[in-house]
Amino acid sequence: MAGVNFPFKNILPLLTLSIGLAQRVDENRAESMTVLYCNFADFPLDVISASLEHVLRSSDAILTYENHYFFILQYTDKYGATIVKDMFEEFFASYIESCMVSYPIDGDDAYGLLEELQANISKTFSTDLLFLDKDRLSAH
Repeated sequence: MAGVNFPFKNILPLLTLSIGLAQRVDENRAESMTVLYCNFADFPLDVISASLEHVLRSSDAILTYENHYFFILQYTDKYGATIVKDMFEEFFASYIESCMVSYPIDGDDAYGLLEELQANISKTFSTDLLFLDKDRLSAH
């Protein structure tokens, strides 16, 4: 098992694709895709890599911006994403700063999901991830 890595600059098109797939296969518009954010700043890269191999499925997308990791978890609601986060915490034997948003409950498009994620991170951890701002993302 392991997720698939994508350059962070592709987060908008990848989210748009994931939402399109969710719309196509889920007519009820249930929570069919979740973005899980984790801050892995306290862990060495080789340990992070081992955790990704251990925890993620081959259908999960990984996007990184410095020590900030974003996982697009297909066909996963917030309950399932919480299980993934718990698996990371068990692997690291440590608390991990994390937040999550799900389509369509938290946003109907890629921008909406990222705006909600940024608001949740800011509120929960008093950290503003300015690289998630709509203007900065659309500049790529």
